[in-house]
Amino acid sequence: MLKESTAYRAILGTRSVKRALDYGFTTIRDLETEGAGYADADLKKAINNGVIPGPRMKVATRAMDVTGAYPLQDYSWEIQVPHGVQLVDGPEDGRKAVREQISHGADWIKVYSDRSYFVRPDGVLDDIPTFTMEELRAIVDEAHRERHKVASHAMALNGVHNSVEAGVDSVEHGNYIADADLKTMAQRGIYYVPTFYVGEYVAQGRANAGAKVWLDMIKIHADTFRRALKAGVKIAFGTDVGGFDWSIDPAIEFPLMVKYGMTPAQAIRAATTSAAELLDMQNDVGSIAAGKYADLVAVKGDPLADIAVLKKIDFVMKGGEIYKSSVH
Repeated sequence: MLKESTAYRAILGTRSVKRALDYGFTTIRDLETEGAGYADADLKKAINNGVIPGPRMKVATRAMDVTGAYPLQDYSWEIQVPHGVQLVDGPEDGRKAVREQISHGADWIKVYSDRSYFVRPDGVLDDIPTFTMEELRAIVDEAHRERHKVASHAMALNGVHNSVEAGVDSVEHGNYIADADLKTMAQRGIYYVPTFYVGEYVAQGRANAGAKVWLDMIKIHADTFRRALKAGVKIAFGTDVGGFDWSIDPAIEFPLMVKYGMTPAQAIRAATTSAAELLDMQNDVGSIAAGKYADLVAVKGDPLADIAVLKKIDFVMKGGEIYKSSVH
């Protein structure tokens, strides 16, 4: 935010969406711009208009957090620095932000529901919630009133619980989720998007900077995932790419989902049929069927025997048009 203009970041975005398509992702959900305003809505528009190649996009634009809870922090109070989110304080401020974001092209609403993680003596990953319940409920209510879904960055006890109680549609990351909240998620159809790789990617750097809790969070995350599977929670594939560089294929997430308890078939469904249902696009994408978009990928190998082959996509078709092929 301090070194790159929004225009430059949008240009980088054109490279990122091309990479996403080359990796085999024909539809993606982008869960905020980290201070680049509504650039994701412009990328979506450029793709839809055929200006640049890329996946179909569902975008969340600016995301929301409360004052004092999101970088950039710790600068002199005399210096005004840019914010990576839209700051929201109070229920009515939240409703206004939802309306504003939707008016500028947001398909989803994104909230940051917790921060400041620590492991309690009993092994529970605790946190400080950001929004009050009144604020969070107002945001969710307004989004749902306008027929839009809400994704919640919630990594630990209170952030997840508040998100579930407020009625969000997806919990992103969810390193720790209490059993009672898993039960509620299963009952209400709230999706869990675990994003393992970004957590492991970030953990080492944060641990080196002194935040050892991030290494503990990896183990806690794996246990939560197994409990979520057992509880019957709906799980969708997601990566938080951008948290790691787009030069790394986001399909690196597949082997981790299998490592921590899914079968290869379950992991593939998480990225196809389940993801399509999360996006309310099940009538168009997510499976191969008459009347749906002709989205196909191909690999040399059997992903049911070795899920890692999905990191080596040889052929990509989106909407019946071939974008990548190893056959010449």
